[in-house]
Amino acid sequence: MSIPVKRRAALAGALVSVVVAGAAVAVHAQAAAAGCRVQYTLGGQWGGGFTANVAVTNLGDTLPGWELTWAYAAGQTVAQAWGAEVSQSGSQVTAANVGYNQDLASAATVSFGFNGTWTGSNPVPEAFALNGVACTGTTAEPSTSASPTASPAPTSAGPTSAGPTSAGPTSAGPTSAGPTSSAPATPVPVATPTIPPATVPNPGAVSGDIGTHDPTIVKTPAGTYIVAQTGDNVALKTSTDLKTFRNAGAAFPNGASWTSPYTAGSKNLWAPDISYHNGKYYMYYSASSFGSNHSAIFLATSTTGASGSWTNDGLIIESATSDNFNAIDPNLLVDDTGKWWLSFGSFWSGLKQIALDPATGKRSGTSLTAVAGRNGGAIEAPYIFKHGDYYYLWVSFDLCCKGASSTYRIMVGRSTSPNGPFVDKAGVNLNSGGGTQVLAGHGSIHGPGHQAVFADTDAEVLVYHYYADNGASLLGLNLIGYDTAGWPFAY
Repeated sequence: MSIPVKRRAALAGALVSVVVAGAAVAVHAQAAAAGCRVQYTLGGQWGGGFTANVAVTNLGDTLPGWELTWAYAAGQTVAQAWGAEVSQSGSQVTAANVGYNQDLASAATVSFGFNGTWTGSNPVPEAFALNGVACTGTTAEPSTSASPTASPAPTSAGPTSAGPTSAGPTSAGPTSAGPTSSAPATPVPVATPTIPPATVPNPGAVSGDIGTHDPTIVKTPAGTYIVAQTGDNVALKTSTDLKTFRNAGAAFPNGASWTSPYTAGSKNLWAPDISYHNGKYYMYYSASSFGSNHSAIFLATSTTGASGSWTNDGLIIESATSDNFNAIDPNLLVDDTGKWWLSFGSFWSGLKQIALDPATGKRSGTSLTAVAGRNGGAIEAPYIFKHGDYYYLWVSFDLCCKGASSTYRIMVGRSTSPNGPFVDKAGVNLNSGGGTQVLAGHGSIHGPGHQAVFADTDAEVLVYHYYADNGASLLGLNLIGYDTAGWPFAY
């Protein structure tokens, strides 16, 4: 996701960062004068474990190879790393270039990250050295013998050291988020970690209007974000940085009278799914009443995503009390071949999938495919997301909507086909009750679920709601990693 170092850490946990600037080093004849700046960001901290990201900026001559060293003061240990070769001897830590980021050009930044463990405390290191010389903050004059400038490190090396941008929305997103400013710079992507955290991670730090239920997020072409969620006439929020969220009104401020036959007259519309295709926003959403499968899924479209801009494009599918499925909780998937699929469902016989016409977003044909079920047990909120060679079907098990007593938990299965069969890590078909747990309640985090997933510029993001001890339903955001077998985890 487009989370510069500080924002990325905020999603993974409490943010602690330190910036240290560097002095001249003279390790290679071709780079007799150099300076550096280091930003170490501590995020993703959980009981006994943490994630750190480090950005190193070369302020002098090109370095044909680099090595960053520091010491830990509280016994922390490093583990799996990405973007560098990281080793440790006692308290001393060394991070060295890998093949693709060996040359560190003048004014270039290279970034890497790692997981680690800690006990007692986890302070940020106070001093760093680049190629053996301590950083002090000055930039030396380039040496006359400096070699020609090398290309900057590849963008896959890690995030830049830039902080969160303050860009407001343009016409691509709701205008209520704030005045328009320049679009955010594209951050350097962060390599995906492959070692899960030792304990269940807490949601990342967010602020502002974070009360939510059944959230889904889309990134606008301008680099800002729109949240659609359950609420009267479909509630909207906006954010410029995935840290602070603002109320952006309702999708249908004048009401959605076409939904009332399914809602017993309530204005509360459920579980929207928002995405951006063909120059406009598509929003599938549900109309129903609690405990009933007399339900319907509708489509609305907008060129801006703003409150009041949404056009009712009509009914997509409905269910009656005589049906063995429930037409709520929609999710649109556009597969690798360009075909459109809508997955949906809650309880009854489980989760279903239908084909859509990409030209209209409406249903195509009459096929109804079962993709997951628990033999009548509690399962809902399908969300299919492609990563690598697999389509991952994310679902919610157990009970929502009971405040701090909620037992919702987030599960996943995968398939090489967008239509399944989806199986869990043990090989059990999700249509036979299978599912690998990714996130469940812990401590003061109750019932995380009704998840969505989206790919930001430099990481994938897991979006969900959870309940606090006082029963409030709040926005949860975590980043997604994949283990060596390709199974996702939250961190």
